[in-house]
Order: sequence, then structure tokens, then C-alpha cells
Amino acid sequence: MEKRKVVIYISMSLDGFIATKDDDLSWLEIVQKEGLDYGYEDMMNRVDTYIIGRKTYEVIKELTGGSLPQAKTLDCYVLTRQKLENEERVTFYNGDIKRLITKLKSQEGKDIYCDGGGQAVKMLMEHNLVDEFIISVIPIILGDGKRLFIGGTPMDKLQLVDSQKFKTGLVQLHYKRKN
Repeated sequence: MEKRKVVIYISMSLDGFIATKDDDLSWLEIVQKEGLDYGYEDMMNRVDTYIIGRKTYEVIKELTGGSLPQAKTLDCYVLTRQKLENEERVTFYNGDIKRLITKLKSQEGKDIYCDGGGQAVKMLMEHNLVDEFIISVIPIILGDGKRLFIGGTPMDKLQLVDSQKFKTGLVQLHYKRKN
């Protein structure tokens, strides 16, 4: 059995933001092109578990009219400090992140997809739990907003696996942690 991996798969502006201060994501539309998904379908086929922070969960629900689309096909974990009632295929987790990831990795399954936000990424990085980063850099400078890497994490050396550039100006970087 191959070990499950935790993969950050996310987009950010050239200056490192994943959203504006008011959670606006409309700027992502500048790279939308019919028939081009930047590897999203491949990513969804490689995973069976989805992890996000509670604030990101709320933003997704607002953008999709009240649902979490990933819960249709993936086991979802929302990292939160609150005690919230679980929903169908959505577990609100307020325990130790290292314990959760260790448990998930010990189970049979596909890889684990983390979609942010910055606090969730920070928690995973603080405990050296991220195995791969697939980051799509969008050709825009937001100037301010919510950062992907918010600081306070230990240094982590990475190895480039792949990089791709697209006619839309998006550059996708794929790194794995050096062991």
C-alpha cells in the first residue's frame, strides 16, 4: 500500500494572496478558459479526502448557494475551533491536526487534498504534514488580502516536480517536500 499524501492544491495571486480582504475570488476568472481546468480533474481523481479551514468552508458555501460541492464525492474535514454539528460527509474537526492526519494516512485510501485557507495551511505546515504543493500563480497583483503563507511556520525545503505555463498567463508550480 502506497502512503497517502497531503497535497495543497490552490491558486494565489503573484503577490501571494488567495483572496481579497473581503473574500472576493472574482479575480480568478481572468484565467478561466473553456476546456482548461489546470489539472483539477486529475487532482480530484487522485484524492478521496478534502480538508479546509472553517472560513474557507463558509466562503465556498456562500459562493455555491449553501453547499460544499466536494462533499458529493469526497470525505470532507473542516478545521475549526468551534464545536459544530457534523453534516453529511462533512466532519467539523477541532482536535489535534497531527492526530487527524496520522489517522487518515494510516487508513486505506487516496491522497488528501487541502484547499486552504491560510490558517489551515499554516497548521499543516507547522507539523510538517504537507507532502506536496501544487500552486497556480495567477497573473495579477492584488496588493492586499488573505495570504496563502501567513508566516510562523518552520523552514521547509522543497524539490520542484514540475512547472507548467499556460497561454492565460497562469503558471503552475508542483513541489514535494525534500526528505
